[in-house]
Amino acid sequence: MQDRPTAGELLEAVRIFLETEVLPDRSAQRERFRTLVAINVVTIVERELNAGSITLREEAQGLARLLGRELSPPESDAKLVVVVRDLNAELAWRIRCGELPDGTLQQLLSTTVGKLAITSPGYLARSAESV
Repeated sequence: MQDRPTAGELLEAVRIFLETEVLPDRSAQRERFRTLVAINVVTIVERELNAGSITLREEAQGLARLLGRELSPPESDAKLVVVVRDLNAELAWRIRCGELPDGTLQQLLSTTVGKLAITSPGYLARSAESV
């Protein structure tokens, strides 16, 4: 494990560099757009690192509850990803079969809000204001 700088600190440094050094020097629209895309990607990865596996664990717990499954916490995030993928596959199968568990809509909304909090918190905030 590395000490300093952390992955989050490195990403922050890259983002700040792109925002303050690279972006202002871009006059061509295509270069400017690509720089903004790069800044957005770095920002999303920063938020994912800061959130850790919290949203993934919340999704796993919600899906397990919804599907009536016991959930043993996996030892690693990689195994947790597999658990969430499998639980989502089971939910999708049940939905296709017309066996919609009570609370499905709430679970899907909760998962979507968690994902938007990382990928597009501005959109999430604007959506909340318009309700």
